[in-house]
Amino acid sequence: MSQSLYERIGGEAAVNAAVDIFYRKVLADERINRFFEGVDMDKQATKQKAFLTYAFGGPHNYTGKDMRQGHAHLVKQGLNDSHFDAVMEHLGATLTELKVPAELIAQAAAIAESTRNDVLGR
Repeated sequence: MSQSLYERIGGEAAVNAAVDIFYRKVLADERINRFFEGVDMDKQATKQKAFLTYAFGGPHNYTGKDMRQGHAHLVKQGLNDSHFDAVMEHLGATLTELKVPAELIAQAAAIAESTRNDVLGR
């Protein structure tokens, strides 16, 4: 059986490193960091690690809300495609920084992109 994207990018250690780098980039980005004001970032990072592990085909330990429910309050605050694009940009830059091969980055981006309509509540 072929390895999952999760295994090919390096498993738990790679996801943990990616989420830490990703949120550093996101929180430094004035286009989107306001959406994280007042958020417990340790809890947020733990949820994101579990979600990405699941989304990339690793062990299923994600128990958070679905994407639509989890982001509805942000849509009310104006979350839109430009913000989703900024997050996608940081995901790609993070995986590039971790030297993940381009074809795996493309797979990860496609998985993330598949959540756009739910995240944006449409």
